[in-house]
Amino acid sequence: MTQALAISIDAMGGDHGPSVVIPAVSRALGELPPNVRFLLHGDEAQIRAELARCKTASDRVEVRHADKVVAMDEKPAQALRRSKGSSMWNAVEAIREGEAAAAVSSGNTGALMAISKLILRMAADLDRPALVAGIPHPKGITTFLDVGANVDCDAERLVEFAIMGEAFHRAAHGVAHPTVGLLNVGSEDMKGHEEVRQAHAVLREGKIDLDYRGFVEGDDITRGKVDVIVTDGFTGNVALKAMEGAAKFITGELKSALKANLLTTFGAGLARGGLMKFRDRMNPPPAAPLLGLNGIVLKCHGGATDRDFAQALRVAADLAQSGFAAEIERNMRRLPAALADAGPAAADVELPQ
Repeated sequence: MTQALAISIDAMGGDHGPSVVIPAVSRALGELPPNVRFLLHGDEAQIRAELARCKTASDRVEVRHADKVVAMDEKPAQALRRSKGSSMWNAVEAIREGEAAAAVSSGNTGALMAISKLILRMAADLDRPALVAGIPHPKGITTFLDVGANVDCDAERLVEFAIMGEAFHRAAHGVAHPTVGLLNVGSEDMKGHEEVRQAHAVLREGKIDLDYRGFVEGDDITRGKVDVIVTDGFTGNVALKAMEGAAKFITGELKSALKANLLTTFGAGLARGGLMKFRDRMNPPPAAPLLGLNGIVLKCHGGATDRDFAQALRVAADLAQSGFAAEIERNMRRLPAALADAGPAAADVELPQ
C-alpha cells in the first residue's frame, strides 16, 4: 500500500491568498497520485468559501484555522516575534511535528526563511539555507543558487551551495551526475573576488564528490553549459530579476508586433500553439525551494497564479519522495577535510594586477 504524503500549505500567503491557493489545490488533486493530501492553514471561513466556489470537496484536503497572517512587507525579525500561530508558522511547524513532508508558501520570503530556520533548524551542519531557481535552457533546466536568501557569502558557504544544488538537481531533474560551475566575471583562475577564488580552489581539489567544471559566466546560465551554477544571493537575485525583466520585455514586444495589423494577428492565431509554448518557457520559475533545512520548504512567488502554485505543489511532492537530503549530508561530512586540504591552494591564487 502506498504511504500517504501530506503537503502543508500557507493558504493566506502571497498577493492573492486563498483565491489562488484553493484553485491550485483543486488542480493538484487531479494531477498528483491519490496518496498525496493537503493541509491548508489560514482563515477557515475564507478557505471553505473558496473550496465551495471551486467545488473542491475531498477527503484529501484538511483545513486548519489560523488567526494570524504574516504581512508581505513585514521584517523577518518582527515576523519571528509575532508569527507563532500564523498560517505560515503553522504550515512549517507541521513538518517538524511529522504531519507533513513539505510546506509551500507564497508569503514574505525573509519571514519564511527565518521561520523555517527557527522551526526546522539546519541539516548536516549547514550554516544557512539557499533559495534555488530553475532556469530554462535549450536542452533542459539549469539549477541556479543562491537567488536571494544570503547576500554575503564566504567560500565555505559557496561550497555548501554547490553540494546542495548538485543533490537537488539530481532529485528534481533525474540527472545521475550533475555538472557544477561557479559564476564569475571570467573563466580564468585569477578572475573574481577572493571568496569565489577560494571556493574554486576547494572544489577543484576534488575531495568532495562533485563533477566540478570550474568558472562559468553570466551568459552560460541560459546556455546549459553546466547543470548547476552557484553564486551568492546578491548576484543571484540581480541575475534572476534581470532575466525575468528581459523575458517580460521580449514577451511584451512580441505581443505588440503580433497585434500590429490584421495580417500579423491572423498569423498569431495560426501559431497559437507554438506561442503558448514560448510563453511557458519564458515565464519565471514558479517556486524556489529553500535548501539545507531539516525539511522541505518551497517559496512560491507572491504574484503566483493558480497554475504556478499547482506546479509548486507538484515539485514539493517530488522532492518529498526523493533522497536529496541524504546526499547533501553525505557530502557535507567531507567538507571540513576538503577545506583544510585546499587551504594552501586557495592561498596560492594570485590577485589580478
